[in-house]
Amino acid sequence: QVPLVESGGGLVQAGGSLRLSCGASGRTFSGYALGWFRQAPGKERETVAAISRNGASIFYADSVKGRFTISRDNAKNTVLLQLNSLKPEDTAIYYCAASDRTTAWRVFRSPNEYDYWGQGTQVTVSS
Repeated sequence: QVPLVESGGGLVQAGGSLRLSCGASGRTFSGYALGWFRQAPGKERETVAAISRNGASIFYADSVKGRFTISRDNAKNTVLLQLNSLKPEDTAIYYCAASDRTTAWRVFRSPNEYDYWGQGTQVTVSS
């Protein structure tokens, strides 16, 4: 098990910014590919951004390209998601997840490829 804990969500006006953080106490992140996902009420969970185990490959959903940035700090066992230029349609519960698939350079885009999940943090963007 990899206990993931997200933080940094909140209420922000459209155009504002938030920074989400995800950590795993007692476990090292260097052996996992990581991703951020979100789920809005009545909608399926969607991939927001993902980063490979070695950090060399990154994926962004088209809806967030140019606005969100994913990064990882293996020394601090954290993965960050910087959310800029937020829109009301970004409102959702945001989850981080870890995949223990071994390919170091590969980024995994599907939620089904992730093995460990956090409890989520709410992001609400008001218009």
